[in-house]
Amino acid sequence: MDDIVTGYLATWNARPQERGRLLEEHFAPAVTYTDPLAQVRGRGELGSLIDGVQAQFPGFVFTPVGAPDAHHDQVRFQWGLGPEGVEPVVIGFDVVVLDGEGRVADVRGFLDKVPG
Repeated sequence: MDDIVTGYLATWNARPQERGRLLEEHFAPAVTYTDPLAQVRGRGELGSLIDGVQAQFPGFVFTPVGAPDAHHDQVRFQWGLGPEGVEPVVIGFDVVVLDGEGRVADVRGFLDKVPG
């Protein structure tokens, strides 16, 4: 469970040259991602979404908030986004569903705290 969250957040924090490997390792080829601001399908579109988030929040990092919870092939966890080492500016909650190989196949994201 912790490995899923660690790999997921590492992918969101990775620079483009490293992200492709992490997407292949941790996400299914046809991964779907839906949150209040975006809906994408496939590793390529997810990588482009991550590029956009990193451009919007330069220098910010994703970190785990609290402990993940899981059952069957699902993991839910809260994350923070902000400058490293300080209180997150954005806090969200994701539920990921895994494929048969333990990779993320579907993400349902929610935003709990967003700056005004």
